[in-house]
Amino acid sequence: MPKKNLKVLFASAELHPFAKAGGLADVAGSLPVALKKLGADVRVIMPKYGLIDEKKHKLKKILSDVKISSGGSIKKVNVFEGVLPGSKVKVYFIDNKKYFGKKEIYWDGNDPKKFISDPERFLFFSLACLHVLPKLKFKPDVAHAHDYHASLIIDLIKASNEEYFKNIKTILTIHNLNYQGKANPKVLTVGNLTKNSLPSLKVDLKDGDVNFFVQGIMNADVITTVSETYAKEIMTEKFGAGLENIIKKRKKDLYGVVNGLDIDFFNPSRDKNIEYNYSVKSLKKKELNKLYLQKKVGLPQDKNIPLVGFVSRLAWQKGIELIDQKFGELNCQFVFLGTGQKEYEEQLERMAKKYPNKVATNIMFDAKFANQIYAGSDIFLMPSRFEPCGLGQMIAMRYGAVPIVRATGGLKDTVAKFDNKNKKATGFVFNKFSSDALHRELKRALQIYHNDKKTWKLVQTQGMKQDFSWNVSARKYLKLYKKIIKK
Repeated sequence: MPKKNLKVLFASAELHPFAKAGGLADVAGSLPVALKKLGADVRVIMPKYGLIDEKKHKLKKILSDVKISSGGSIKKVNVFEGVLPGSKVKVYFIDNKKYFGKKEIYWDGNDPKKFISDPERFLFFSLACLHVLPKLKFKPDVAHAHDYHASLIIDLIKASNEEYFKNIKTILTIHNLNYQGKANPKVLTVGNLTKNSLPSLKVDLKDGDVNFFVQGIMNADVITTVSETYAKEIMTEKFGAGLENIIKKRKKDLYGVVNGLDIDFFNPSRDKNIEYNYSVKSLKKKELNKLYLQKKVGLPQDKNIPLVGFVSRLAWQKGIELIDQKFGELNCQFVFLGTGQKEYEEQLERMAKKYPNKVATNIMFDAKFANQIYAGSDIFLMPSRFEPCGLGQMIAMRYGAVPIVRATGGLKDTVAKFDNKNKKATGFVFNKFSSDALHRELKRALQIYHNDKKTWKLVQTQGMKQDFSWNVSARKYLKLYKKIIKK
């Protein structure tokens, strides 16, 4: 158990339920709650985007017109306070209309209609975070930055001469290395930084730009990523996104900690989004959810035909192109849910058109619908090119949908591979990123489903019994916090 006054500042560009674009929001919204339950004093800080509803979330303004010297001019911010639902974790919101007034969480700096690049916006956010901390009377033992958006908090702490920021330890969590925050060096003026502020900046600027992730990786006391396998993968050319050599230099300070799930929200026995609640002890009721889902999406209702679910962003990372037309010939049904790149949307729509009694494609995203797919599916596909952690496979197991995943990142770490020797299997795993490899593994799963109900139920129930709670991950983070504080 940590000392009760261990203080942690969580800095994130996203936070569920206030503003979400991806899995980062889920982590930032769940891990602090688990840490708080273990005795840490965790506060979260994020930008106050235009999409955040003050009344709905009962936010109150606690600081007004805080002056911040940035790039040779004085800018002002307000600070609002709220709490993470169902907890006592305080959340601070940095309010500045110029940088965060629009509804978008992320802006495309290449779009001339959007005048401020994300690196500039988030560097200002980092600067503002440190300016308001003394006024909030909160001095953290550890500043925990998430992804490139908050990486420059680490630089600013390290470059500061102010007594207040001395002895604050820093940790950077890499959620997805492919988004790095590369920018023109001029952006540094927003944070009152120059190439001489830190040795890392002088090195980084030699190639003509500044890379926010590089800065965080070079300067953090500890670096974590969201699974043990991804921590190994990002030190290779295949997964390192050009930063593998820099990451290798920090190998001794790099740790993989698998993300957890909000097991209260993702709980088939209490989920209000599904039609019929069930558990391991009442698994027969899962069939009712399948019949409901089949009817909802316009597929023939048949409890005996296996239903394969897929819920995802339709992006290059996710391996959608592996699901080609030959999958429509298999003895199963498919339900797809997601939006993304046009070519993938059209690919899945063509499948639905060619196989109307086997494939239902839904180009949309709806959280309630997603849970209905988890509850109604027998099998869940995640054939990702790479997957730092992945939540879909863990949610699927919670709902008794057996995952078929590629052996990468967190998918490899969380799904115990089915074979004749593994008595603790929770799903099916394939290695090669190819359509044929995925097709073979799905055929193999379908054969077990049709011909060996006892084995199928064993794999299904073992998945449902896995502990994917944040409590496990939170304890690992607390150990890391304590370790760097002692340094």
